[in-house]
Formats: sequence, structure tokens, C-alpha cells
Amino acid sequence: MAAAPHSDLLALRDALRAFAEARDWGQFHTPKNLAMALIGEAAEVVEHFQWRTAEASAALPASDRAEVALELADVLLYLVRLADVLEVDLADAAQRKLAINESRYPVDKAHGRADKYTQL
Repeated sequence: MAAAPHSDLLALRDALRAFAEARDWGQFHTPKNLAMALIGEAAEVVEHFQWRTAEASAALPASDRAEVALELADVLLYLVRLADVLEVDLADAAQRKLAINESRYPVDKAHGRADKYTQL
């Protein structure tokens, strides 16, 4: 799956910024509050998979998939807003992290393994 173009992330960031500014929510959008909200939304994603087998989690009914999609959107929105408040370019940070992971997990050592890079 291709990553969203950088311009898509910027457009989403700008839309979220305008949404928050129109409501005077900047006062509440501190890094601490946004990070806590992000974790709360991530926990709501997890709730849809708790107690399901690996197979059942990969074959969610359409109604559950729709709910998960909205929870994932919440996670993305809080992540993008947090990055904006912290002045982090998410696309750039993700590319840098991918490059780090490429070196930490070389294909010849990591292929088919779930071990942490320090254990390869």
C-alpha cells in the first residue's frame, strides 16, 4: 500500500488546525492532552480485537470494520494534530524512521522473523 502523499497530510493538518481554531480549542490542545487523547483512541481500536482469535480479527464483519475505520480515523486525527502542535513533519519523520528500520532489520536477517533488531 502506498503512503499518503505529503500534500495529503498537510491538507489534513491544515483542516484540523482550522477546525480547532474555529472552536478556540488551541488552549486544550497541549501535547500532553493530545497524546492522552491519542492513546485513548488507540485503546478504542484495540477493543474491537480483544478476545478475538487472530483469524477472527483478520475477518471482521463489515459493521465492525466500519467502526474500526472510524476509530482509526480518530487515531490519525489526534496524531496529525499532535504533530502540528509539536511542529513535527510527520511524512518526513516517517521516512526517516523507515530508513532507520531498513538498517535495523536487513532483509537477509529479518525475513520471516519477528525478533527485535537487537536479537537478529
